[in-house]
Amino acid sequence: MSDTPRLMISAGEPAGIGPELVVRLAQLPWQAELAVCADPQLLIDAASLTGLPLELSEVDYTAPARPHRPGHLKILPRFLTTPVTWGQPDPDNAPYVLDCLRAAANRVRSGEADALVTGPVHKGVINDAGIPFSGHTEFLAELAGVEQVVMMLATDELRVALATTHLPLRAVPDAITEPHLERVIRILHQDLQRHFGLDAPRILVCGLNPHAGECGHLGREEIEVIEPLLARLRGSGIALTGPLPADTAFTPGPLQQADAVLAMYHDQGLPVLKFAGFNRAVNITLGLPFVRTSVDHGTGLDIAGRNLAKVDSFRYTIDFTIGLLERARARGNS
Repeated sequence: MSDTPRLMISAGEPAGIGPELVVRLAQLPWQAELAVCADPQLLIDAASLTGLPLELSEVDYTAPARPHRPGHLKILPRFLTTPVTWGQPDPDNAPYVLDCLRAAANRVRSGEADALVTGPVHKGVINDAGIPFSGHTEFLAELAGVEQVVMMLATDELRVALATTHLPLRAVPDAITEPHLERVIRILHQDLQRHFGLDAPRILVCGLNPHAGECGHLGREEIEVIEPLLARLRGSGIALTGPLPADTAFTPGPLQQADAVLAMYHDQGLPVLKFAGFNRAVNITLGLPFVRTSVDHGTGLDIAGRNLAKVDSFRYTIDFTIGLLERARARGNS
């Protein structure tokens, strides 16, 4: 990585607020090169919507990255299948959305860029197009050829990783197996070291059931799966606390003793994190062979095309990603 990182950005759902947010990002100074994978006309239309200046030039991967110049964007062109109406996603554009994501990720995988930053996509519309898609996390894991990845959201004060991600609630207990949970914990431990410079990260693990099973009276997953695994992994040197009831884990005392919380399912952990830091949280995919971050919000279809979208979360995500890369470079040079 050069002194100036190159960030590949996928704008996400073209009928949502992603293109507008990318134009707003372009107005800010960055100590990184921003390269967006999108339809050029879509970004020009978004700039017209916002009344903001925008100059596009195709990214040159053979040249060193240069700090971003406000009002300008590097672009890796991809082209829409059908014209966009703001706020009305069209399944015909689902292949475009995934093509942008795939092309941007492949530039990072090849080493031509340093990190992937993704805007929000509409999973339902992609599935309506007949393309099985459960989320960025799973899509990128398959693209990178890795068996397991971990979704983690982070603010300046709190990190929450998920043992399971986009599953129906009734499917979660069956997914909490000892092999799966061990892979999640080892990836979380490794990437807290790799990305955050924590030599001995402390991980607080939530139970699956209310009151962490209440000694088996409210469920036996803690007794039969979670507790034996945590005991074994502590023996290998991983600092683990729990399983704790989620309503206890997310209180000041336990959180002060933890570098990250591992929640058992999506809506056990993320409501707390988003309440604590909405619009200043970043989604990080752990376990990939490259850095991938994302905003913490959805496609904003209700405000798309109305010049109302706030860039706070995307701005925080770019800042956070640059910080991750700077820390990695500093560790590599030390």
